[in-house]
Amino acid sequence: MNKNEIAQTLEIIADLMEIRGENSFKCNAHRNAARIIAAVEEPLEELVTSGRLTQLKGIGESLAAKIAEMVQTGRSTVYEELRKQVPEGLLEMLSLSGFGPKKAKAVWEQLGIKSIGELEYACKENRLAALPGFGEKTQEKILKAIAFHNKQAGRFLCDTAWAIGGDLLGRLRAHKKVIRAEIGGSLRRCKETIGDIDLLAASADPEAVMEHFLESPGIADVLARGPTKSSVRMEQGIQVDLRIVSDAEYPFALNYFTGSKEHNTALRGRAKKMGLKLNEYGLFKGDSDQSEPCADEAAIYRRLGLAYIEPELREDMGEIAAAERNQLPRLVEPRDIRGLVHAHSTWSDGKLSIERMALAARARGYEYIVICDHTQSAAYAKGLTPERVVEQHKEIDALNKKGLGIRILKGTEVDILGDGSLDFDDKVLGTFEVVIASIHSRFNLPRAEQTRRLLRAVEHPRVHMIGHPAGRLLLSREGYDADLDALIEAAARHGKILEINAHPYRLDLDWRDCIKARHRGVLVSVNPDAHEEEGLDHVRFGVGIARKGWYEASGVANAAPLDAFLKLLRR
Repeated sequence: MNKNEIAQTLEIIADLMEIRGENSFKCNAHRNAARIIAAVEEPLEELVTSGRLTQLKGIGESLAAKIAEMVQTGRSTVYEELRKQVPEGLLEMLSLSGFGPKKAKAVWEQLGIKSIGELEYACKENRLAALPGFGEKTQEKILKAIAFHNKQAGRFLCDTAWAIGGDLLGRLRAHKKVIRAEIGGSLRRCKETIGDIDLLAASADPEAVMEHFLESPGIADVLARGPTKSSVRMEQGIQVDLRIVSDAEYPFALNYFTGSKEHNTALRGRAKKMGLKLNEYGLFKGDSDQSEPCADEAAIYRRLGLAYIEPELREDMGEIAAAERNQLPRLVEPRDIRGLVHAHSTWSDGKLSIERMALAARARGYEYIVICDHTQSAAYAKGLTPERVVEQHKEIDALNKKGLGIRILKGTEVDILGDGSLDFDDKVLGTFEVVIASIHSRFNLPRAEQTRRLLRAVEHPRVHMIGHPAGRLLLSREGYDADLDALIEAAARHGKILEINAHPYRLDLDWRDCIKARHRGVLVSVNPDAHEEEGLDHVRFGVGIARKGWYEASGVANAAPLDAFLKLLRR
């Protein structure tokens, strides 16, 4: 190690010690030593060899030994031991502006937060505002720091990508020289996270359209510029590629640039067997250089003897064979969702009252909303005690009697405890119309134990639904280690619903597991897990996951009107 690397290591050791709760004198001694070492002009090797490290003011015997070890071996055993004791993500948090070891220690110990993604999620759920030493302003500053950090991360959550892509698409479609335009790539296929955004436009005047695109607000850098293809980086850090083609080429280009790679390969293989060549420029017969005309993507699929395959299904997971047999599902759509299940209020960690959440749902055209606040074990989220449940239900009864034009259902997101029991007893659970059981703690249980925990909750007669079944936070935390196949089988056996948590940080159940659940006849519920009004709109992302999971409206519990939904619960 050179002196700069040693100084940096000493700084990290000081941070780790502070997170671990070491006394401040010891932590400051290491930081002071880091500054001394960084400023030393004489070679450290000579100071170590001659035993003169301790002659530097502020470097005692203990620090000298640590520095000598780094000089002579290129490693630090103290650093390595401390790293084992502190989650990796806490150190990454320290890269956030204004977020030091004390804050990292507080969120880790009091909220169990171990990564930037979990920290951002907690801020969005308003959990840091009430934490001693934080407050709403600090929470806002942390969110801004995280947003800046995420610019460098390389992948983006779908809500960010849709917001940017949607704005740019609207700008393109508004241009008089654009015949038609669409978003392509993994975003169009409703993948959970996005690397970049693909835009496609048809125009007879590509240069005018490209110039218009390159003048779009929010572009930070132009990475490549051309008359038919350009790449830009937006202020949020995500790259956007625009391709402009003729209107005749547009359906083929849209199909190609939507992907997936595997779907395209299978489709081209099918075309080849039919004596055709399919690429992004057209569909050609034999050696002809003249493409067969296709007005849209549906025409391409028809020419290949297939029913139209929706973008979300294009993952080469049986969709081509199903399209050949004309057995593709009529996929659920956002307009099919009749009620919002799983919304939080100020009774726990939500930002709005029950009435305001209900009115916001009504304004969006929903028939019912299920308020599912946290339970008592979730102290970080002001979880409800049985006594507070009684008071909350009185408020819901009064609001329903008042007549808001939407039915408010009494729900709970009850914690699944470590042994699989629930945070409320059967008597309290019996007062709710909808019971969602979720895991919010002890994520690191062994696989068999974690699986038993989930299965015990599924088997509970008062439980209607399992919330965010895999427990993942996208770009932040893997789901807990559990046998989800066993969970799906248990849900099928006991007639329980699995949540598709539509929050962009979760999108859980994963769409691949949704396919398995659908095959077993398991109902899902597309739930916003909303903590504020804007969160109600996350349903669209959950619907995208349901579509990727091949679900029709008939397989989505909250696509049912109120009476039918309540009947589903009673079964």
